[in-house]
Amino acid sequence: MSFSRRSLMGAAAVASGWPAMSRAQSARPKIKLGIITDLSGPNKDNSEPSMACCRQAIQDFGAAERGIDVEVLIADHQNKADVASGIARRWFDEDGVDCLVDVSTSTTALAVNSVARAKNKVMLVVGAATSDLTGAQCSPNTIHWSYDTYMLAKASTAAVMGQNGRNWFFLGADYAFGHAMVRDASAFVTTGGGRVSGRIFYPFPATTDFSAYLLQAQSSGAQVLALSQTGADTYNTIKQMREFGVDRRMRPVTLLMYATEVHRLGLDAMKGVLLVESFYWDANQRTRAFMDRIRSKTAHNWPSSASAGVYSDTLHYLKAAADMGVAAAKADGAATVARMKAMPTDDDVHGVGRIRPDGRKIHDAYLLEVKAPAESRGGWDLMKVAATIPAEEAFRPLAGGGCALVP
Repeated sequence: MSFSRRSLMGAAAVASGWPAMSRAQSARPKIKLGIITDLSGPNKDNSEPSMACCRQAIQDFGAAERGIDVEVLIADHQNKADVASGIARRWFDEDGVDCLVDVSTSTTALAVNSVARAKNKVMLVVGAATSDLTGAQCSPNTIHWSYDTYMLAKASTAAVMGQNGRNWFFLGADYAFGHAMVRDASAFVTTGGGRVSGRIFYPFPATTDFSAYLLQAQSSGAQVLALSQTGADTYNTIKQMREFGVDRRMRPVTLLMYATEVHRLGLDAMKGVLLVESFYWDANQRTRAFMDRIRSKTAHNWPSSASAGVYSDTLHYLKAAADMGVAAAKADGAATVARMKAMPTDDDVHGVGRIRPDGRKIHDAYLLEVKAPAESRGGWDLMKVAATIPAEEAFRPLAGGGCALVP
């Protein structure tokens, strides 16, 4: 879609008698962006606002006023790596896509990561969490934007172990995200003096009945049941924990949870639960200002960090493309990523931040506590900020990931 068509029509009507000006109009640079995400599976609620966030960034950047046409494509990867990589190849080779502003879920993001590098395109990742994207699988063409398993695991385990949760059992989705999250969180538990009593990885995305896994976790004697999952899986697991009474014997900890799941489960079921997000609409004045602008575009499903980050990365990409020239940005994805790394980041979603040599975008994160029903004003007033984690403390140290791009 073009966000400048209306202004072009007006200009063309005035300049219809001037061939030179008409040629100038047709020479407007065009950028194509793509979103490859989950539109039909367990993470669809988290992915759905991504297009609205991308459009808002284009509008706030002022693409039309700057004389730049921007088109956005979106596709469903069906949680299949081969589908995601096939879409990316077609978009790059046939459709002229210059930059992917999200490839959600870890397995699909890792698959597309190598495609973007081979085609020398830009890949910006929001809704995939594996920290391998800035570790062993880091790429000069990829930036990992909103959060990752290291950041989520570090903040979540520290909060719970500080409340005497020392004995852990992990229930994880059997794909790249689930394994990376359990790996990172287990390391924080054991180095902090805690114990891991067991781990289960369930088939993803085919599982809806978690009862057998929950009973096995309960029999381990662990105090904490750590959930390494997202979307509908989290909803179903917590609901079934309540039904079987597992929550009376174990404390559920959601290592990755979004406002969308809290909204769906309700405050009665979720009150007091701690979770970590890199964006929450009511975190500060700037996040509230962003929500004021985008609310009408996604009124029934407010953005979480899995989708709000698309606003942030789209805006920064467009700033870099304008800074180096659209033609140069389109011609060399790695050079564009290098320019993005050289520019400080600043927007209403994540505030001030920066992009490290390993491709890790860093910014503050939040430890959030779900409100009791009596504390909420209703609607999406779901959580309060229990602590702000400074950017340099939230993410893995630069030298700790094994990225070949780090000197």
